[in-house]
Amino acid sequence: MINLYGASGHCKVIIDIITNIGLTINKIYDDNKDVNEILNFKVTKSENLSKSENEFFIISIGNNKIRKNISKKFDLKYIKAVHKSAIVSSSSTINHGTVVMPGSIINSNVKIGEHCIINTASVIEHDCQISDYVHICPNVSLAGGVNVGEGSQVGIGATVIQGIKIGKWSIIGAGSVIIRDVPDYSIVVGNPGKVIKFMNKDNEN
Repeated sequence: MINLYGASGHCKVIIDIITNIGLTINKIYDDNKDVNEILNFKVTKSENLSKSENEFFIISIGNNKIRKNISKKFDLKYIKAVHKSAIVSSSSTINHGTVVMPGSIINSNVKIGEHCIINTASVIEHDCQISDYVHICPNVSLAGGVNVGEGSQVGIGATVIQGIKIGKWSIIGAGSVIIRDVPDYSIVVGNPGKVIKFMNKDNEN
């Protein structure tokens, strides 16, 4: 049985993925007492969360920091979900809690961490390493050998050239072109991408 934690817009997409791969959603949990239903599924309050050994979870929340906090708060069993239309190399690995959206391409020898979002029509080329809690947004292109640090978000339509290292808990702006390494905790925008701000290191907790 598959349970989802978080009744958000992101949850709606994961519901579609779960249905697409022929699994059944058991329950959807959320902390918001004002949310009672999503896509005809009843929403159960998180204080009633079940930890049965036969139940698996996906954290269906788009915010990287919140996904990390929930994964640390609850001792649950997590499952990955990959849409049937995604193309994933047999030599690549995807860890638990990660979701791969429709039309994504994950090529040879890619390593993707826990609780990541690989969003619609993104392309991750050979030998990339994606750390835990990362969000690769729709239509992102990562060339070969790119390393994305924990908790970072690569914005919609961004392009990253080969061999680049993106530091942890950084944000790459939509449509940016990244041609040099990105420091930890930074916000980078433009073509070519430039650091416009550094965030507080507490951002990851």
